[in-house]
Amino acid sequence: MPVRPSAARTSKQKTSPTPDAAARAARSAAPVYKRIVLKISGEGFCKPGGFGIEGETIGRIAEEVADVARLGIQVAVVVGGGNFLRGSTLAEKSRIHPASAHYMGMLATVINALALQEELETHKLITRVQSAINISAVCEPFIRRRCISHLEKGRVVILGAGTGRPFVTTDSAAALAAVELGADVLLKATKVDGVYSADPMKDKNAKRYTGLTYNQVINDRLKVMDVSAIDMCQQNGVPIIVFSLMKPGNMRRVVLGEHVGTTIDE
Repeated sequence: MPVRPSAARTSKQKTSPTPDAAARAARSAAPVYKRIVLKISGEGFCKPGGFGIEGETIGRIAEEVADVARLGIQVAVVVGGGNFLRGSTLAEKSRIHPASAHYMGMLATVINALALQEELETHKLITRVQSAINISAVCEPFIRRRCISHLEKGRVVILGAGTGRPFVTTDSAAALAAVELGADVLLKATKVDGVYSADPMKDKNAKRYTGLTYNQVINDRLKVMDVSAIDMCQQNGVPIIVFSLMKPGNMRRVVLGEHVGTTIDE
C-alpha cells in the first residue's frame, strides 16, 4: 500500500511561482527613479512610414505613461514633431527660410503634446502642456519652477516646442529638460529595442548594445541622439536609457530597475 507523505513534509516542498504570482511581485516592486524625462519622437505617434497622429498608437503611449505615473513617479514628456514635418527637411525642399521651417516644426510638436494630453486625461491623469513658444490659448509657457511644482503635485507635464529656438533638435530639448528639472534619468523611446551598431531594419548583422559610455556613442557616431544632447547628459551626469515603446510594459520595467534596452552612462 503506498505511503502518503506527512502533512508536515508536504508543506515544506518548494513550488515554482505561478505566472500570476510573478506578475504580482513585479507590480509590488519599488521604482528606482523619482523623476524622469521621457523623449518620444514624432514618428512615435504613428505607424512606421505613417503621417500625423494615429489613435491606436497614441493610445498605447498614453497607457505606458499612465502605468508609470501611477507608481508615483514624476513624469515629464518631451515630444517631437516629425510625424507632421521636420524643419530641416522642409527648408531643404522649399524656399522657406530654415529658421521659419524650424519654428513650423516646433508648432508640430505642440500638436502632438495637446493630443497626448487628451489621451492621458482619459486615464484620469491630471496633465499640463508647457510650450517653449508662447501659445497662451492652448497651453502654459514653460517656466521651470512651475513645471517642477506640477511634477511634485503628481501631474504629468508634456513639453512642446523644443527649446523655442531654431536649429536645435528635440533630443537636445529633452536633454536640457532632464538637466533643468533635475531628472534621475532620460528615457529615449524608440521603435527598436535599444542602440545598434547599424540599422537593424537594413543590416541583419547589426549588433545590439546592452550598455555604452557617452564617449562610445560620440566617438563611434552611433545614431542615438545628437552629439550635443549626449554631451549635455554626460556633463551633468544624467544617464540615458534607450528602449522600445512598442512592447507593452517596457517603460514600467525600466523604471522598476529591470535591464531593458541600452543604458548610456559613464
